[in-house]
Amino acid sequence: MLDLITPQPLHRGDKVATVSLSWGGAEDPDLIWRYQLGKKRLTDVFGLEVVEMPNTLHGTSYLYEHPEKRAEDFMQAFADPSIKGIFSCIGGNESIRLLPYIDFDVIRRNPKIFIGYSDTTVAHFMCIKGGLSSFYGPSILAELAENIEIYEYTQENLKKLLFETAAPGIINPAQKWTGDYLEWLPENKNTAKKLSDNNGYELLQGSGKVSGRLIGGCIDVLEMMKGTTLWNTSDFEGGILFFDTSEDSPEPDYIEYWLRNYGSQGILQIINGIIWSKPYQHKYYEEYKASIIKIMKELGLGGLPILYNLNFGHSEPMCVLPYGRLAQIDCDNKTFSICEPGVKEIELKDCFVIIFAI
Repeated sequence: MLDLITPQPLHRGDKVATVSLSWGGAEDPDLIWRYQLGKKRLTDVFGLEVVEMPNTLHGTSYLYEHPEKRAEDFMQAFADPSIKGIFSCIGGNESIRLLPYIDFDVIRRNPKIFIGYSDTTVAHFMCIKGGLSSFYGPSILAELAENIEIYEYTQENLKKLLFETAAPGIINPAQKWTGDYLEWLPENKNTAKKLSDNNGYELLQGSGKVSGRLIGGCIDVLEMMKGTTLWNTSDFEGGILFFDTSEDSPEPDYIEYWLRNYGSQGILQIINGIIWSKPYQHKYYEEYKASIIKIMKELGLGGLPILYNLNFGHSEPMCVLPYGRLAQIDCDNKTFSICEPGVKEIELKDCFVIIFAI
């Protein structure tokens, strides 16, 4: 069962760092405008001072060849006391290569906000190993640099989880969603994506209310961590497991393979429930549902609460999920709640105050 440190909230004027932990496209000539737009949004919308780490903008080729430099940026961002939060530029597919270069004590000694999604799942599990609650949520190049403006739903959830110290409570479905793909070209930045009505959450199985601490990520990426030092079955005990499928849209057969593996490890038998994101562009929407129900029946877990079609991960707009915080699935009302604050102010009792009298 997870017992993670809650980081301090962000405030207007705080300094935050951007990191490229996987794909290094933020500095590529055809995408630097996109990075600058996401950076500007953090300043204009949230009042943050944004800085880059030494290698954040060293480009795709260099960062692919130097995973140790990406890890160095990550460690330096945690160690720097002037930096209050860390934002992932974008995901990718090989941040697992950072693992040999991570000092988990640096994370443990310097807890602060860290946010990203997709391949950033690996970095979140590094935070878990370092004892820190991090946030599965928007990245610089994608959601924060969204055409025209950041979606209101995304903005609201960022403020609730990263800036406010009250428990967020019920996380309602987004009223609209988009699966439109527009190339990341400067001429498209003022073109709005087509929005569609969202059909809300679907209950696949289960009844009543269940609670547990949030753990999960991009299901494709989680496969890369199995068998590593980041993977501890006990971390899932009593949890609410969240799954997100990537823009690669894995075929339903793979969902079945992977869920059988979670069952064979005994993980599905020790969790309290699952929340599942809206599939990318709604591809395999019905097929995923059928595969999930099939495997739960195989495993004798037909009563495990599963809520489907939530707005997180590879879904626009998106909410923010805090690792290790208590959440609840209400099957009867088809609601999902985050029951604890994502951040908290340090209280006097949490500190050691030494007064020297002369």
